[in-house]
Amino acid sequence: MNKNNSFSKNCFFARHETFSPRYGWLKKGFDRVAGDNGYEADSNIFDDDYAIEKLGVGKNMVRSIRFWCMAFKIILPQEKSAILRIGGPMRPTDFSRDLLSEHGWDPYLEDPASLWLLHWKLFTEPLIATAWSLAVNLTSLGTFTLNDLTLALTDLRDSDSGYKRYSESSFKKDASCFIRMYGSAGKETGEQIESPFTELELLIPGDRPQSFRFNLDDKPTLPDSIFLAACFEYAKQYSEQSSAISLNRLAYGINSPGAVFKLSESTIGNRLERAIPKIKGVLFTESFGNRQLQFENAPDALAITILKEYYNSTLLL
Repeated sequence: MNKNNSFSKNCFFARHETFSPRYGWLKKGFDRVAGDNGYEADSNIFDDDYAIEKLGVGKNMVRSIRFWCMAFKIILPQEKSAILRIGGPMRPTDFSRDLLSEHGWDPYLEDPASLWLLHWKLFTEPLIATAWSLAVNLTSLGTFTLNDLTLALTDLRDSDSGYKRYSESSFKKDASCFIRMYGSAGKETGEQIESPFTELELLIPGDRPQSFRFNLDDKPTLPDSIFLAACFEYAKQYSEQSSAISLNRLAYGINSPGAVFKLSESTIGNRLERAIPKIKGVLFTESFGNRQLQFENAPDALAITILKEYYNSTLLL
């Protein structure tokens, strides 16, 4: 599978300390690094000798919070280098300030749309949760168990030299965390109650005991605005010099909105037809059977504008 070559530059496996992201963790990490909500900005909070006391969690959870904050693009290293590190001084991102600051769009993630937006951010550059990207792009994966997903990820390791140094146990930890993070069954366990991403129901029970499958239906809690912003962010990252991106690419490309949100090509087309007429300078056209999204302005700027308009409109409700 050559797809995984596109995200093997920076590889991180099993860096979550076995914890899926929990309620309040992203806000907690953001507040401390950014100096929000009454705290002093502290770029070294996660390496602080007193981080356990300051964050109010165990040592392993401190490392997990840092990993998830980086994975969701809440924080990133202050020093930019070719090799990304999960450590050292951190800085808040513009995205996290927009979303999580006390006067931001949704600091306490009360709108399900924010969970979808964060879910999307896992699959944007720089890719931190490598196994998550591998898992959503496994197009041949139907109904699967933990062992099935582990085996599929291990097969990818064996086909890519960039992953060979990682053990099977690392892939199993990631597979287990992925299922616990998104699985909609078995919510009686404490960790699943505390992981907000089960609400997305991206994984639903399969037809075998302890099995799951991706939910391929349209996602009623995913607003068109969040989906459209993701399309423009994807266009920026993967078609930077172009003023158009094909429906096929949006549906089937690596880490595309179709792959990440698990939406069919026809569903994506319907969403674009519904949302595009409201956006100035954007068209959804068809030529010789090829449907594509066309835009006059920079796609990243369009994404920010759409998100701002969405959250401003929800504040008025």
